Amino acid sequence: MSDFWRDKIDPDVEPVRVLIKRGEWVDHNRDNRPVKYKIYYPDIESYESLPVIIWSHGLGGTQDGAGFIARFLASHGYIHVNIGHEGTNDSLWRGKDGHPWDNIRKATIPWEDVINRYKDVPFTLEMIAKEDLPVTPDMTKIGMSGHSFGALTTQIMAGQLTGKEKPISLKSNAFVAGIAYSPVPNQRLRPEDVPASQVYGDITLPLLHLSGSEDYSPIDGPIQHLRDEIIEYAGPNGAMQYQVILDKADHMVFNGSRGQLEDYDGMEANKSQIKIMALAWWDYYLKDDKAAGGWLKNELQNYLGKSSIVSVKNSEF
Repeated sequence: MSDFWRDKIDPDVEPVRVLIKRGEWVDHNRDNRPVKYKIYYPDIESYESLPVIIWSHGLGGTQDGAGFIARFLASHGYIHVNIGHEGTNDSLWRGKDGHPWDNIRKATIPWEDVINRYKDVPFTLEMIAKEDLPVTPDMTKIGMSGHSFGALTTQIMAGQLTGKEKPISLKSNAFVAGIAYSPVPNQRLRPEDVPASQVYGDITLPLLHLSGSEDYSPIDGPIQHLRDEIIEYAGPNGAMQYQVILDKADHMVFNGSRGQLEDYDGMEANKSQIKIMALAWWDYYLKDDKAAGGWLKNELQNYLGKSSIVSVKNSEF
């Protein structure tokens, strides 16, 4: 018998075989900008369309990141679309001497690459609706997610303001909910010009803010106090902001690959917890499974243990 909201959920088991389709879309409206993709989907015969989850990688990453999350969710009936962002991907360090993080820290990211990263998301939605897959995407049930810079991309889609000299909004109304793995606070808009209440005040999407007790930014170090500020001002419309700080989890556990970092005690347990939380969140929002919401409300803290932190603003459960 499962300890979760329905039977046959096990973080170590993918109940359905998962297939992968790789490729590259080209946006002719943005100087033929390529957007590489890696689509995970279940090998099933279904007459019903399946919910879609977009995943955006962090600075220096690729569409190959977070495969452990993507496979697990796809095996439970989701189409998981991992996308690559030219200019903020592994081109920042691959083939260069030194540690990848050192090269990433030294990199100067042009604003054009940042804005194009954000624009990759609505372009992806256009293309996935047209993609030839054995399963049909339900374009009314779409979730947005990402790690680090991809978490910030998720926050921007949810309504967080960005901008080089003045604040702009790139908010998308296509998404039902989102998961920000290692959320990223505002770094571009000066607080004396644009207060936090304005930067985050138009986040009106339910978000799971997922970080760890050892989740320090490779660029800025400890930033949890700034992540807390996002939640403080997000969701003025009553959209739920659900925060989990996993005990022992570091920054790269959410990406799946370690690079040159050593493993840590409790890492595999953290990865299992991440998979289960993501599944519960998406089951609640993209499959209307009220039992999943009840489990998040009543059982998640017990599942994670008292050393992890769970807090909720604007609870919908």
